[in-house]
Amino acid sequence: MEVKIGVQYAPRELVLESKLSSKDLSATIEQAVAEGGVLRLEDVKGRQVIVPVEKIAYVEVAAQSSRPVGFTVDS
Repeated sequence: MEVKIGVQYAPRELVLESKLSSKDLSATIEQAVAEGGVLRLEDVKGRQVIVPVEKIAYVEVAAQSSRPVGFTVDS
C-alpha cells in the first residue's frame, strides 16, 4: 500500500510503501490519532517513519495497483 502523509509547514509530503493491508493501516493511523503522540509506520524495506500526530495535515492511503507494461492503443 502506498501511504502519503502531509505534514504541516512541510513543502513535500512523505511517501512510503507499507506492507500492511489497508484495514490494518487505517486502524494504526486511527489509534495513533486517538492516543496522540506519534504515528509510527514501517515501509517495505524496514525503514521507520515517525511523525508527531499534532503535525499531521492528512494521510492518504492508496491501493497498490500494478503498473502497465508496454503500449496501449486507444480506439
